[in-house]
Amino acid sequence: MAIVFHHLAFYGPMSDVVGQTLPGLMDGLVRYGRQAVQMFFVFSGFFAAAHLARHGSPAVFSWPVQVARRYRRLIVPYLFAVAFAMLVTALVRPWFVHESLSDAPGFVQVLAHVLLLHDILGFQALSAGVWYVAIDFQLFVFAALLCRATRTVPWGGTLLFPAMILLLTAVSLFAVNIHAQYDSLFFYFMGAYGLGMLAWWAIQPGFARGLPPLIVVLGVLALLQQFRIPVLAALVTAVVLVGAGRLQKLGAWPDHGVLVWLGHRSYSIFLVHFGVCVVFNALWSRWFPDGFWVNAAGMLFAAGASVAAGAVLYRQVEVRPDLPGFNLRTGVLVLLVLATFMIERSIR
Repeated sequence: MAIVFHHLAFYGPMSDVVGQTLPGLMDGLVRYGRQAVQMFFVFSGFFAAAHLARHGSPAVFSWPVQVARRYRRLIVPYLFAVAFAMLVTALVRPWFVHESLSDAPGFVQVLAHVLLLHDILGFQALSAGVWYVAIDFQLFVFAALLCRATRTVPWGGTLLFPAMILLLTAVSLFAVNIHAQYDSLFFYFMGAYGLGMLAWWAIQPGFARGLPPLIVVLGVLALLQQFRIPVLAALVTAVVLVGAGRLQKLGAWPDHGVLVWLGHRSYSIFLVHFGVCVVFNALWSRWFPDGFWVNAAGMLFAAGASVAAGAVLYRQVEVRPDLPGFNLRTGVLVLLVLATFMIERSIR
């Protein structure tokens, strides 16, 4: 939800009107709301460690199979959300001029998004947040490959893979993450991802007792070298995970029904919210170009509609991944993309 409101505040124009009255709130959402992505990376690393090397020792698995499973897990709802954002953008572009709208996409650009290579190949993103999905996939591929490689080392033992993750996390935090020009590379975010992996091993029985304080020392030294809010957010998240795990709270915390419901649907909400927010911003710019209260209400309506759209995407697509294959969902996806290209062609 922080990411939803971050993008609502960042892209406007509803936030431009609200910001005239509440500039501090809008600036705070722009600056701090995006730090939730660091939590995503920590959580992702946490569960990757649980899957790849539960007790430190690399699991026996087929690397291509694991990569294919991860890709499918990420890509199915992602494709629907990107296609929806493309269609919405095509529909509103003739009468809503705003920097948040991407240019009319080409086939190669769409294919690059399907393959999660759009940033690497230098294509403009078709929806906000798609960069995260690509980086998360690259991090998992790298971690799985490293895990598979260390398993083949005869003298590696249980600690080689965690030791490599610790080393690479430090390299990322101290040598790569301090340079913003590298933020299109997955290794720029290895610090947060690695802290999540280390947090998992720190709560395993019989593992190194010095790992929790080592996580803190690693994060604090990185902050002393150069204070970075994303690193602070990642460190706090990792420490909370370790503390909750050692107190045996992770299995049932949080137990609030609304939080659990949102948590299950969080990926779908994250993916689809941008297209929904574009719709509300476009309509409000035409119907209510001025007025604090009506634009503040528009931002709240957009957030609520994003949750509703995410719930639909979760129920109809994410938990029923029918791609690839010839079926109803594949047909709907193809129709969305074709409709986009037809609209773009007619506009031209």
